[in-house]
Parts: sequence; structure tokens; C-alpha cells
Amino acid sequence: MDDSRTHIIIRSASEHNLKNISLKIPRNKLVVLTGLSGSGKSSLAFDTIYAEGQRRYIESLSSYARMFLGQMEKPNVESIEGLSPAISIDQKSTNHNPRSTVGTVTEIYDYLRLLFARIGIPHCPNCGREVHRQSVDQIVDRVMELPEGSRIQLLAPIVRGRKGRHEKVLDQAKKSGYVRVRVDGILYQLSDEITLDKNQKHNIEIIVDRLIVKPGIESRLADSLETAMKLTDGQVFVDNSGEELHFSQNLFCTECGISIEEVEPRSFSFNNPFGACPHCLGIGYDQRVDPDLVIPDKSKSLNGGAVIAPGWAASADAKSYSHAILESLAQEYGFSLDTPFKDLPEDIQDLILYGPDITRQRIPVHYEGARFSASKDFDARFEGIINNIERRYRETKNQFFRGEYENYMRVTPCEACHGMRLKPSSLAVTVGGSNIYEVTTLPIGRLHTYLDSLSLSSRDQTVGAQILKEIRARTKFLNDVGLSYLTLARATSSLSG
Repeated sequence: MDDSRTHIIIRSASEHNLKNISLKIPRNKLVVLTGLSGSGKSSLAFDTIYAEGQRRYIESLSSYARMFLGQMEKPNVESIEGLSPAISIDQKSTNHNPRSTVGTVTEIYDYLRLLFARIGIPHCPNCGREVHRQSVDQIVDRVMELPEGSRIQLLAPIVRGRKGRHEKVLDQAKKSGYVRVRVDGILYQLSDEITLDKNQKHNIEIIVDRLIVKPGIESRLADSLETAMKLTDGQVFVDNSGEELHFSQNLFCTECGISIEEVEPRSFSFNNPFGACPHCLGIGYDQRVDPDLVIPDKSKSLNGGAVIAPGWAASADAKSYSHAILESLAQEYGFSLDTPFKDLPEDIQDLILYGPDITRQRIPVHYEGARFSASKDFDARFEGIINNIERRYRETKNQFFRGEYENYMRVTPCEACHGMRLKPSSLAVTVGGSNIYEVTTLPIGRLHTYLDSLSLSSRDQTVGAQILKEIRARTKFLNDVGLSYLTLARATSSLSG
């Protein structure tokens, strides 16, 4: 029997580290090459077997196609028999974007966003109660609760976070008899020439009416609210001297007296400002300076080199600028730089790390640097060692310095969303008793079970049937290929190629 049908036969391979190696590799088997570093594993697998398979495939193409692919050199081997066309899969992650997750890559998360927007049950992010639609009368009652004499503006949000010049929108508002408009927080007369950047997202609100809160305005207020809501499908903003109240005919919590924004697919996107946590901007974590990395040995004093972070490591040197700052701080607040850091009072430790409560407070500094022939006296603000490092990290464009600062940082879950990436109102929408983050943290196997066990009303079944079909198909595929242990919230950067 011809061995080349059952084996790949390699004779005298001498590529790179290989020294006239001859061997047979069984076909249709899983073969693992092991050995010490530099023993020639990659030279045999990639630079010999794969390179020859790829070269033969390219030679099988037409001369016209080979013009665009270039000439491939034959590897340093006497002969290879029984070789099939070969592919190479690098074990490297192709996506290092911190916003990319298993859910976004497989598009399952896109369908989940659509599902939650269509059949999700909104709850108040404060008290957890289901929120209900507001009537005009309820909105009037809420506005009339404002202090008498308050000057308010009723605004109709006709454009929310959309790119474009919006010339037709502004022109139509002008033709409809409106006088003022607010664009990206700035008030304009519609008679002004308003030029918008078409590549930027804009918010546009028409000022429908301006009122002073007092008895007797209820009828006019109700008429103006109805007018504003007709322009925006039920939404209206009430601006009370810079403080805004958002109302909607759709969602309102009677217990807390707050309105909830209309639920849309983008409300559940952590890549969109309408859904992302405003604190971490949808990343889910903060990179913060760790005090234990800045001062690893707290038995040392500040004069003894307790601080090792960039810009402050020289604070033990009596001629350094950082030492002059700390010495002035010690004189101002009455502590010694020779006291071990752990023995300093807790408020003094916080003062050194985070600065005084009054951030604009200045302290007198006396500096006799080695570069100056004379001493200098001046007043300086002290922001705290940690705040100083975090500020310099944000401001620097130098990748080397960013890397240096990151050595003293730890990744911690966002304080606002606790790693869930979305704003509270989005996390308060549930399907089957779970919010969208809780669903994405289920392993794929359990997610498939969760979807099958959903108990929906006939209306929700009709609306969500096609969406659920797409989600089930994708989760079934992931199950079938053995990835049931993954979660949709897992970052793709944590996966191998």
C-alpha cells in the first residue's frame, strides 16, 4: 500500500533549526509536536509542512492569479509526499477592543437589545416598581409642584443624538411659527443662521413655551405640553433655570415622581451614550492608582523613601521639588516626614494621598533646588500624590509614561455600574425577571435553557417570536461546537484565536 495515502512523508528537512530530519506523520489524526524551545517545532510545522502546502496551492492557480500573490520559495526539504492543502490558525486574539464581547461578536447581543426594547418590562431605577405611562394631567400636576415664581421653558426634543446638519428640521420649526431652539445645550433664535457639523451627533429641542409657575396657568401649560408631545411622540423637557425635568406619556414612576426615557435598542448598548454608564462610558471598569503600589512598605517614612511612584520617588531627596512640597505640607499640617507612614494619623495619610478637602488651598513652599543658585519662595496647590499621578496619566500622550503610571494602577469595577456597563434605567428593564446584564452573564448552555423557559403573554410572544428564533439559533450553534461554558459578557480579548 502506498504510504503517501496514509502518511505525510518528509525527507531531509533542513529549514532553520532542523538538521536533515526525515519522518512520517499519520494523516487524519491529531498530531501534536512537543519539544524544548528552539528544537524546531515551528520550523517543521509552519516553515516546512505548511509553507510547502501553501506553495503547492498557489502553483495550482492560473498564471494571472499568481501575478497578484507573488512567488513563494520552496522550503529547504528534499521531498514531501502525501501533503494536502494546508491552513494555519494562529493562537492569537484578533480583537483587543475592551468593548468587544462574545455577545457583540456573535451578534446575539444585538438581538437581545432588540428583544428587551420590544417586550422588556421597565422598572423605576430608584424603587424598582414597574413604571407606567403619564397623562398630560399628571405632568401638569408635577410641574405645578415647582416653587411659585419659577421660570420654566417647555422643550420638545425633536432630535436626540443623531448626525447631520438637520437643516430641514430647523426650517420646518421656523415655518411652524416657533421662535427659539436649543441645539446641543445652546439657545438660538430660529432667525439666526445655524450651521451644524454633519459628522457630529446633535440634540435639538424646540422651545414651545416659556412660563412662570403660578396659579391659573394650568390650561395654557396643558395646551403647550400637548403641542410639544405631538412634535416628539410623547416626550417633553421642562427646563427650570438649568434644572431639567424629563416627562413622557409613556413611562413614569408615581412613587418617586420621575420619568424614564423611552426604551429603545440603543438604550441597552454600552457603546452608545444613550445606554452606556455615564461614569465609565460603557467600559465597565476603572483604572485607578492603588495606594499599596504607590507606598508598598508603609513602615518607611516619607524621608525614608516610602513613595516609589513616578514623580514622587525622589521625595526622599532633600533637594528635590517633591520633597519641598511634602516638607511644606508637613509644616502646614503639623506632622513629621521622619514618622513611618503607617504611624501617621489616618487623616494625614489621606491628606498626603488625596490632598486637602479644599482643593484650591495653597501652601507656602520654600525650594532650594540644585539647579538654582538662590532659594525660591512661592505658593502652590497640593492635589495629593494619587490625584497627581491620575491627572498626569490622563494628560500625557507619551506611551512610555502611560506604561509607567499603569504599573501603579489596578483595574477595578466601575463604582457606578459595578461592571455592568449600562446606566440604571437600562438595567431596570427586565424580561423573564432578569435584566440584560444578568442574561449576558449566564453561560451559553444556561442561556439556551432560560430562553426556552420564558413565559410570555400572547402579545409578547407575537412581537418577540422572530427575535427569539434568531437568538436560539445562535446559542444552539455555540452549544453544538462546545462553547456552552462561555458567557456573552466575556471580553473577546480574553479568548484565544
